[in-house]
Amino acid sequence: MKKLLSVVFVFGLLLTACQGSQGPPGRDGFDGFDGANGQDGGLIVSSAFEVEVNFNAANNYEIFEPYGFEVFPSDVTLVYLLRDTINGQDIWRLTPQNVEFNTGTLTYNFDFTQSDVRLFLDGTIDFGTLDASYTQNQIFRVVVVPADNVDGLNRVDLSDLEAVMGYSRIERFEKK
Repeated sequence: MKKLLSVVFVFGLLLTACQGSQGPPGRDGFDGFDGANGQDGGLIVSSAFEVEVNFNAANNYEIFEPYGFEVFPSDVTLVYLLRDTINGQDIWRLTPQNVEFNTGTLTYNFDFTQSDVRLFLDGTIDFGTLDASYTQNQIFRVVVVPADNVDGLNRVDLSDLEAVMGYSRIERFEKK
């Protein structure tokens, strides 16, 4: 009985909370972009949208598409071309994307600014000789990756649209 009471007493001491004097206060952490002055930081938002394009001589085989949302100077834009749909699954390819013909090469290409993305045909082939399946109803997905996520993209297969969107937590943006 004495052993049992001794064990209970020892466990009672071990389980008793101890409290000492409070230490010095720590520094405040950063809340986000504007944490240095105590303001709540911003939310890193990135977006993606799809655009259907008809390339022709009248538009010089290019289109300029405004984003429809704010893009920061340090953000990066990636563009994917819808090449096929198999069993309801879209197959996307990272541009630039080359198509080889006996008469030359067709390249689906892009460049971007802070306000828009330019989608255009490039290459050595005469665009006027292309079948409409290469110039009409071409669907592109434009993905804007925030600068905070750009450094980590070297660990992601950029040719895999779903991997890029998942890594950067990008949601599809519906343009109006």
